[in-house]
Amino acid sequence: MDQPSPGPARTLCIDIGGSHLKAAIVGDDGSMAGNEARIVTPAVGGPEMMIDALAALVAPLGGFDRVSVGFPGAVRKGIVQTAPNISGEGWRNFPFQAALQGRFGRPVRLANDATVQGLGVIEGKGIECTVTFGTGMGFALFDDGIPGPHLELSQHPARNRKTYDQYVGRAEHDRIGLKRWNRRVRRVIGQVRVLVNFDLLYIGGGNARHIGFVLPPDVRIVSNASGITGGIRLWQPRLEAAFAG
Repeated sequence: MDQPSPGPARTLCIDIGGSHLKAAIVGDDGSMAGNEARIVTPAVGGPEMMIDALAALVAPLGGFDRVSVGFPGAVRKGIVQTAPNISGEGWRNFPFQAALQGRFGRPVRLANDATVQGLGVIEGKGIECTVTFGTGMGFALFDDGIPGPHLELSQHPARNRKTYDQYVGRAEHDRIGLKRWNRRVRRVIGQVRVLVNFDLLYIGGGNARHIGFVLPPDVRIVSNASGITGGIRLWQPRLEAAFAG
């Protein structure tokens, strides 16, 4: 592993998705230093294969001082509790943060991927939430900029016994077509509004670009780059208790 560079901290930010793994070095100002690296998420294997894939992904990016990781599932104090859209056995109660620290030789902070994306875009005022439409549906909630307890809304029933993952995830997007999928997305936004009573809702994920209706003024589509650059905020002192592990 390359030695970290002197000067401001260089944070390796990783976004783990059901279809792709993405990473970049991010400066203290939240900007990427160079291009994002990307590979296909391993279709087989468990945590050890994922760690090997991440090591190969980040090898060309150079030295870094610390690591932020967004993971598509429930994470608590650095331990993965659920991984509904990641293949392989062995994820439940896996100490992923500690395993990555051992592999990279740098301090690591791990959070749900929708939480990381939200940290990259929220204003930090009132009740804000993030919904991501990709392989499944991610969700994160914030109160005055502080992440709330993680809620696995993706695994909760949405309609007709389908979970949100099953209702608006990529498989249904591809099966039912854009017109019906957009009707479902509109319905999901309404359900989240009733559940959360948000001040602002941010929509991300690879399928956000397929939304084809006019959104209300308190709902915004955000760049998927925030799924990486938001990782820098895991190191804010006021969030240390939540993400230090």
